[in-house]
Amino acid sequence: MIRKLIGKVLRRPGKRILHAKHYGIRREQLHSGALKVCDKLQDAGYEAYIVGGAVRDLLLGKSPKDFDVATSATPEQVRHLFHRSRIIGRRFRIVHVPFYDRGGEEIIEVTTFRGSADSPTDATGRIIRDNVYGTLEEDASRRDFTVNALYYDPNSDEIIDFHHGVEDLEKQQLVMIGDPVKRYHEDPVRMLRATRLAAKLGLQIAADTAKPIKEHAQLLENIPPARLFDEMMKVLLSGKAWDCLQAMRNYGLHRPLFPLLDKLMSQKETTAFLKQALLNTDQRLAEDKPVSAGFLFATLLWHEVEAGWQKKVAAGEHKVPALVEAMNDVEAKVTKRLSIPNRYSAAMKEIWLLQPRFEQRSGQKPFRMLEQPRFRAAYDFLLLRAECGLVEKELADWWTQFQVCDDGTREVLVTEAVASGKGGEVEKKRRRRTRHRRPDGRRGGGQGE
Repeated sequence: MIRKLIGKVLRRPGKRILHAKHYGIRREQLHSGALKVCDKLQDAGYEAYIVGGAVRDLLLGKSPKDFDVATSATPEQVRHLFHRSRIIGRRFRIVHVPFYDRGGEEIIEVTTFRGSADSPTDATGRIIRDNVYGTLEEDASRRDFTVNALYYDPNSDEIIDFHHGVEDLEKQQLVMIGDPVKRYHEDPVRMLRATRLAAKLGLQIAADTAKPIKEHAQLLENIPPARLFDEMMKVLLSGKAWDCLQAMRNYGLHRPLFPLLDKLMSQKETTAFLKQALLNTDQRLAEDKPVSAGFLFATLLWHEVEAGWQKKVAAGEHKVPALVEAMNDVEAKVTKRLSIPNRYSAAMKEIWLLQPRFEQRSGQKPFRMLEQPRFRAAYDFLLLRAECGLVEKELADWWTQFQVCDDGTREVLVTEAVASGKGGEVEKKRRRRTRHRRPDGRRGGGQGE
């Protein structure tokens, strides 16, 4: 009891200034755009710091993906300084400052210090508008976790820490700033962030931060589907997607977000399929290769689509219409919680629709299949199914060979597939209807007229 009281006293918030060089952080490690934003804001008389995840990752010895800046300047003042910038957001207005190089556009996100005044909330306590501005210290208290409330000044080379964030990183723990229950009510997405960051960074969620999560998971039902989709994408692109999903499931967060996860993990084959898909994604991210959101959601939802498809075919429906109907059923069910943008759902559906076409290896069908814009993504999906024993490996091997060999070899492969009875439905040649003239000069329609 005494030890716990001493611990609380020692962890009282207060400004601590730390020398960045002592922790291995140097100005050269920062994105040039973020440095320019800080320099220009400070030259104009405003406070400006690199904040949040970038500072946290640098302290952990990782290379940050994003660099955010926190400032005392209002969005309008920032917009005035950076003419190509744009103000976005409604719940909390931020400024996107673009920078261009050979790699394309890079966005530096600039936020104004948030104030401690009460913001308007809904009936559940969720903050619906948060455009109250304040001081640096107030901004730190409004951030979610101590490890995200770290501010780095690249000009003075100092880290400002109000809530023992550096200490928590050293202890490898994730601690909520303030009362966790109140903070989860203010923004239920913080529960998803807690599980994602802990899994991604290898941190342990502190007991007081973790305890309320399960009993408050249903608060996520009050979050708009579009925002939940964004959070789901962060989970899938975290580089530790499988671990993140496992953590979400352990805390019951998947039920209001992605209830199909229980069904996916109830069978050995579907679990292996999902795990392998996410591990492949993690590997591509580690190698800095592009990742398709459409492909990811195709893997997440395929088994539900396939189950519905098989039921409809067994009931006597034709194969392709049955698949389309099953796809639409699953999409309608999922979009109630996750608002998947059309560009991703279209890619997802194309990948699904091409799966039965891999079984058609007669005539010109395989050649036309190679011309499909989504062939490569659909082929990768087929390989994944074969790797997990959900489709014959021979089929995947055949397509692996067919796409790289010459036309002569392709003709042989098609002939062998048909001869072995594995060519699918044999392609029928179109019959040209013969036309003849009647004695009265009018054209006839051929036999059976």
